[in-house]
Amino acid sequence: MMGKTHAMSGALAWLAAVPLLAQERLIGDFAVSLSAEQVAAGAVVCAGAAILPDIDHHNGRIANTFGPITGVMCKWVGKLSGGHREATHSVLFAVGIGYAMDLLATHYVYAWWACLFMIVGLGLRGVGFDFEGKEPQSALADCALAGIAVWLMHNLDMSFVGFAVTLGCLAHVAGDCLTPRGCPVFWPLPWRVEIPLIPRTDGKVERWVVTPVLTLGVAILAVRSVLGDVTADWLTRG
Repeated sequence: MMGKTHAMSGALAWLAAVPLLAQERLIGDFAVSLSAEQVAAGAVVCAGAAILPDIDHHNGRIANTFGPITGVMCKWVGKLSGGHREATHSVLFAVGIGYAMDLLATHYVYAWWACLFMIVGLGLRGVGFDFEGKEPQSALADCALAGIAVWLMHNLDMSFVGFAVTLGCLAHVAGDCLTPRGCPVFWPLPWRVEIPLIPRTDGKVERWVVTPVLTLGVAILAVRSVLGDVTADWLTRG
């Protein structure tokens, strides 16, 4: 699927998971209650993470986000991972990259913020806040927007980032499994999961069915989250 479709699937997965994060009977001691700002930040992070498995594509959305820096990075990741839709399109990658974000947050804070900057930049581009066009101006504009968004997040409790990143990556893998060729979900095992309900990337089904459904789902769940937060605040004050 295309980058924007993946990003919307990540945002949808996050918004759907938010109510579960507050359910103590399901998560126990890990249950959390997120503010509207945290929900929005998580949606952007998860949307960006839903593009992250395509870090193996030399000319994908990631490669074209921050100019030659991401271009060279994607080229080498593709070579090391075995090509497009190989190692990075797996459960192991999704869990590993989420764990790595948690590890960086604990021991290497500046590296964590740098990774968050890239993921947020991908998320903003993915959901439509992009400046695709003449380089390097568009890359600089994307960097500026991502920088502003990350700065707005700096006072938030972002302890959910690792979970959001893993969830977004899994949303990407699930989406690509619905297209021809599928994904090596259980990599390094060679088996590929393929349920080709979407016959062609950027085809009519993706453009006129999948994307509108995802967009509608995100809108509905976003409104539900906002209304839920407003209701909770009203009940607390009352």
